[in-house]
Amino acid sequence: MKAFRTVTTVLTDPKDSASAFDAAQKVAAANEAHLDVLCLGLDRTQPGFYYAGATAVVMQDSLDQAREDALAIEDMARKTLAGSTFNWSATGLSAQMVAVNQLIAHRTRFSDLVVLPQPYSKGRGHDMEAISEAAMFEGDVPVLIQPDGHSFPDKADRILIGWNESREALRAVKAALPFLKAASTVNIAIIDPPKHGPERSDPGGQLSQFLARHGVKAELSVLSKTMPRVADVLARHGNDIDADMIVMGAYSHSRFRESILGGATRNMLELTERPLLLMH
Repeated sequence: MKAFRTVTTVLTDPKDSASAFDAAQKVAAANEAHLDVLCLGLDRTQPGFYYAGATAVVMQDSLDQAREDALAIEDMARKTLAGSTFNWSATGLSAQMVAVNQLIAHRTRFSDLVVLPQPYSKGRGHDMEAISEAAMFEGDVPVLIQPDGHSFPDKADRILIGWNESREALRAVKAALPFLKAASTVNIAIIDPPKHGPERSDPGGQLSQFLARHGVKAELSVLSKTMPRVADVLARHGNDIDADMIVMGAYSHSRFRESILGGATRNMLELTERPLLLMH
């Protein structure tokens, strides 16, 4: 039985969203799922920054442009999806940036998986970061990040799990089970396991047992942190095993701390060249 029944993707720019849109279609087709495409036109002007005497005019022009953008993206999506073998819907909506969190949370919370573009990329604004975090935090849904300029594999045959015993990592693994069950190779990577943690005598043992009971045979790799950032070690290991996808927990620390000081989630989102399945 297919596990992903509803897949959602959010398009804000046809060019920036191209890789993610293609990935969403592949996941929907492979799972015989319904693909819900949210075509979002954004008014990126912040209230309070209009010049005196022109507030109403400028605001209306910005909203009108957002509506036009939404309709254009919806038209593109419908033309692309025409003739698809899976069920789909495309909805054009316009919104101001201040309303994005609530809108995305409402539209994604009943999805099994949300497929989105890489939020940190050259020339990309704050909107994709806000959309990604809204889906993860307010929508409470697993998010599959598809890197720009890369194709989603026809089958994710080799999957890497970044395991650190956290609640977020376990939720990510459970969310990724449909992919993990279909994979030929699953590798659990543990970077410098804690010497006094609950799994100190058998790092990854309980996770391996959990996966085995779901029919997933996994191998373990215990890695040393030979690079300054955990994300660098994980990404390098992903390259070494030629992983088709990386699964990991998201934001074990607060988003504010990661945005200021950096963290494994943000670093992976910045540098990944492989599909990244995240769950908070």
